[in-house]
Amino acid sequence: MSFIKSNKPENPATSSSERGKIRLSYFLARRIYRESDGGKRVSRPAVLIAMAGIAIGLAVMIITVAVVIGFKTEVRNKVIGFGSHIQITNLDAVSSYETHPVVVDDSVFAALSNYPEVAHVERYSTKPGMIKTDDAFQGMVLKGVGPEFDNRFIKDHLLEGEIPAFSDSASSNKVVISKALATKLKLKLGDKIYTYFIQDDIRARRLSIVGIYQTNFSEYDNLFLLTDICMVNRLNGWQPEQVSGVEIQIRDYSKLKDVTYEIAIDTDNRKDSLGGTYYVRSIEQLNPQIFAWLNLLDLNVWVILFLMVGVAGFTMISGLLIIIIERTNMIGILKALGATNFTIRKTFLWFAVFLIGKGMIWGNAVGLAFCFLQTQFGIFKLDPETYYVDTVPVSFNVLLFLLINLGTLLVSVMMLIGPSFLITKINPASSMRYE
Repeated sequence: MSFIKSNKPENPATSSSERGKIRLSYFLARRIYRESDGGKRVSRPAVLIAMAGIAIGLAVMIITVAVVIGFKTEVRNKVIGFGSHIQITNLDAVSSYETHPVVVDDSVFAALSNYPEVAHVERYSTKPGMIKTDDAFQGMVLKGVGPEFDNRFIKDHLLEGEIPAFSDSASSNKVVISKALATKLKLKLGDKIYTYFIQDDIRARRLSIVGIYQTNFSEYDNLFLLTDICMVNRLNGWQPEQVSGVEIQIRDYSKLKDVTYEIAIDTDNRKDSLGGTYYVRSIEQLNPQIFAWLNLLDLNVWVILFLMVGVAGFTMISGLLIIIIERTNMIGILKALGATNFTIRKTFLWFAVFLIGKGMIWGNAVGLAFCFLQTQFGIFKLDPETYYVDTVPVSFNVLLFLLINLGTLLVSVMMLIGPSFLITKINPASSMRYE
């Protein structure tokens, strides 16, 4: 009757046929793979070379990305550790450690802290001077910080001693010095040093070394000593609310430009109560050479990824072509039995996926082993004077790791689609006589 619907599929034969072709292609690919993997055929070396190309290429890509990301992160964190994400200084004090002051009182502090993306605000003051010992002298910059100073960065790189409780109301005459300066001047923990500063006349201060740090960032290690902001302000002859500037830490580095622009809109070129002019800059604007150099590393990564994928893809192409030529007789028989070109091409593409998969397993094993060993033991060393770090830094990113694997698989298979058309040129009659 017309109102009764049939549950019968529209084209059961077609659906069944398609599933059968897929199963046939997969089954034949597995057979070819097992024979090539364990037999002594001509294709054996080609298979090994193809898998080695995939493994080496993938391992190099994983290691390259991990090292570059680790290196960029390490250097960037050191620059930010010394200068924070954003600085507000006097417009007249650009690119000079002999700074002009700006007023940073409670109202300014509160206004800056109220920005949603601002995590921390702290004041600082600087004064260039000289350290003199019995047989040497060295230029330096005395950096004064207050009780709100975030000491986590310095604490992570502290070799000896302690970080004192810095004050904005009294001078403790305590100082934290770098290992580089201590080595040059033959100083050690607990030593008393004489420092000299030129204002209208020469002023001297006797300071006690209570801590020694080492970041391997020579631009800062060879320059800065940390002490109380009160002492530096007195050396500069400033009012208690005047400082060289403000350092601002933000919650999300990816929003650095937006947050800098937002603060600059509200603050730039505004006068303080004593006539100073506020000027806002991000850490990238303060250190353009370093960040431009770090950005160039991204280009190197893309070049290496392109070359490694190309090498892996071409080794797979050569291996697949050798397999197809070796299996010409089998291809002819399959065609004579009714297999279509598309089915046979899928068979060899499945075979290529098996090879790529095995190569990727080895590549991942090598790449991840390098990352683990380097992270735990720091096997490969670097010259800190040149690279700012003493070992090769590694940073493992799960998302990038998955993208590299997926990209390698997709690109390698896509590169094999063209060579697989060679199968369509094989004639069954002549191929079955092929040896």
